[in-house]
This record gives sequence, C-alpha cells and structure tokens, in this order.
Amino acid sequence: MTRSVDRYRDDPLAGDWRARGRPRANTQAAAVGLVVEHLDTDWCGEIVRIDRDLGTLTLEDRHRRRRSFPFGPGFLLEGRPVVLTSPSVRVAPPPARRTPSGSVAMPQARARVARASRIFVEGRHDAELVEKVWGDDLRLAGVVVEHLGGIDDLDASLRAFGPNEQRRVGVLVDHLVPGSKESRIAAGIAGSALSRHVLIVGHPFIDIWAAVKPERLGLVAWPEVPRDEEWKQGVCRRLGWPGATPADLGRAWRVILGRVESYADLDSTLLGRVEELIDFVTT
Repeated sequence: MTRSVDRYRDDPLAGDWRARGRPRANTQAAAVGLVVEHLDTDWCGEIVRIDRDLGTLTLEDRHRRRRSFPFGPGFLLEGRPVVLTSPSVRVAPPPARRTPSGSVAMPQARARVARASRIFVEGRHDAELVEKVWGDDLRLAGVVVEHLGGIDDLDASLRAFGPNEQRRVGVLVDHLVPGSKESRIAAGIAGSALSRHVLIVGHPFIDIWAAVKPERLGLVAWPEVPRDEEWKQGVCRRLGWPGATPADLGRAWRVILGRVESYADLDSTLLGRVEELIDFVTT
C-alpha cells in the first residue's frame, strides 16, 4: 500500500511569518533623554516629555519638531525593537519622625536602664518642661532628671549624692547671671572638690516659665515684674490670671506648658544648656 504525502502540511504562511528573523522586542521603561525611532512613521527623536496620565511620550527630532506617541510596541532603541512602558513612580520615603527635641525618633527603641548619673533641676516645673521636650532622648540614654525644690541646698544635695567618675551630675540653674544668688552658689561648688564630676549650667531667666517663647501665649514679651514682687504671682497678676495660691500657679503653668510642643517653642538659650548637660552625664 502506497502512503500518500501531504505536500502542504507545513503551510509557509501559517503563524506570524512577518516576524520571522526579527529579534524579539524587549520591554524598556521610557525615560527622558532616550533616542528612539517609531517604526510605523519612521519618526526618530529624543524623548523630551512623558505624560503618565495620557499614556504618551513626546519625541523631538533633529529639526526640533515634536510629535507624541502612545506607550507600547513599535519602537526601535539602538536598532533593536522595544516595547516602551511608562516609567515607574518613585515613592519618596516618609520623613523621619522627630522627637520634640528635634532628634530622629528611634522606632521601637527601648528605654535604657537608668545610669548612675543624674541631671538636677531646681523645681517641678523645670523637670516637667525638660521631660516634655527631651524625655524621649533621656529615656533612650538612661538619664534620670530630679528636681531639688530650690537651689539653696545644692551643695548638700550633691554631697549626699556623692558624684564620681561613674556618677556624674549635671545641674540646670535658673537666673544664672553675674551677681545673682544662683551664680554665687555655683561659684562655690566650682571651687570645691565636687567640681570634678559636676557641671552647673544655667539660663538667664528668673524662672523656667520665661524660657517659653512669649509669642506662644500671644504675648510680645513676658511682663516686667519688680524685684520686690514674687515673679510668678506678678506675671499672673499682669496677665489677668489667678495667681494667689500654689494651685493657681499650677494651673497657670499647665496653660504655659500646654503651648510647648517642641524645642522650637523654647528660647535657644535654654536649648544649648540642656543639650550640654545630657552630653556631660552620658559621656
């Protein structure tokens, strides 16, 4: 029996005969500056504009003429076919979160075990302000802030603490200006053996309240209070706030502290002094 042969089994026109012998097109993200040729129009030029919303790119030829084309196949890049696609959109990383002191916040950072060193401040309001602005930094560094209830007994407090190389003490003092009581106390400690492991710095304000920028409370400046008048009560009186009792002063302070969100709300004189103390007790 003779087997018949199908001479047309392999159809020469079957499939994409036009693509035979051509290199396969690669995907290429469009980018300004690429020089490509559009096959159907023979338009050759540099990509000078990309419109993701319209899905088009604009080519400028050597005569400065421009023409737009849709993304997709039908282009040559350096003689090879490419499918031009829209470039991916780069998403900018979120800005680093900052602590109120301006430091970069450390995500999921654990508070360090407290160091032996300490920072002493005069009163409760001083401690609350330092905590609000520098609290994150202090916990990360393991630094404890203690308030003394006044500066008069600073020498006794330091001797009771017993500062040494591993137990340093930084002290923030109000109204540390030439001729003040505070400056005389600081000078006495500076001349003693305690000075080796104690750093005393201060700000010029008579009270920590005044380290808050007055404009945060809608003031041009903090009120002038005569020397023979208790300063906090005098401030409250001139601002029309109750200030006769400790409870009144506490409410006034909560209003002031509530206007502080970051270091930007404080006078720069205070900022440098607190940073100096943190460096001293953590070195």
